[in-house]
Amino acid sequence: MHRQPTLFVSHGAPTFALEPGLAGQRLRQLGRALERPAAVLVVSPHWMTPTARVGTAARPDTIHDFGGFDPALDDLRYPAPGHPDLAQRAIEVLRAAGWPAHAEERRGLDHGAWVPLLHLLPQAYVPVFQVSLPSRLDPEAAWAFGAALAPLASEGVLIVGSGSLTHNLYEFRMAQGAGERYAAEFAHWMREAVASGDCERLQFALERAPHASRAHPTAEHFWPLLVAAGAAASRRPATVIDGGIVHGVLAMDAYVFGAAIDGLGGTARAEPLVQRA
Repeated sequence: MHRQPTLFVSHGAPTFALEPGLAGQRLRQLGRALERPAAVLVVSPHWMTPTARVGTAARPDTIHDFGGFDPALDDLRYPAPGHPDLAQRAIEVLRAAGWPAHAEERRGLDHGAWVPLLHLLPQAYVPVFQVSLPSRLDPEAAWAFGAALAPLASEGVLIVGSGSLTHNLYEFRMAQGAGERYAAEFAHWMREAVASGDCERLQFALERAPHASRAHPTAEHFWPLLVAAGAAASRRPATVIDGGIVHGVLAMDAYVFGAAIDGLGGTARAEPLVQRA
């Protein structure tokens, strides 16, 4: 089977499900451009555990793990099937790489998974399962966790790190619209890192990028980006998809590692991802 690329998507606020905007439109276009995967594996900061857990449910529920938003969100469902066999395979590859991993038979899909998938794969015909994000990570460990999952991409699994390119909850709740310039500058720096294939720059972004501490007061929504990059083969093209900025502070970009895809309003580059000394 053809190796699948790996994705990072910004899932923004839960209202992204109802308000697709530019990012939703481009995720839909991306979904049509990708080869159909055997399954989708999602890593989201809304499921964090001390050691890795893997959802093995045959029919994962849609989890509404939020409150205070439009009640219409509570009526939404993403009825994709699970894939117990490939979920078990994820446990195997994680353990083989030295990451303790266990099955979670009743785990559904949190909004970090089903909200972007509503746009990426709206028909919900591809099986989906989640792998939890280990709760104690640093940049090197997040990258290594993705690398541990990498064999699955060669088995037809689309590995998706779902987070947020910027994620300052205080500004989202209290000062919407006040910080677009800093979010745009952080997003631009990140785009350059992805498009140039600079692995070191990606791994140290929270130390070196402009406004990094403001963009990510805490790192959990950034780690899925490094998981997705780590899961990509080390010398592959990358595509940056401009998703715009919503609510003034949420940059909604997506990245495709392992495929140069044109026509999505982003930047397609063929430079390899290189680990710099």
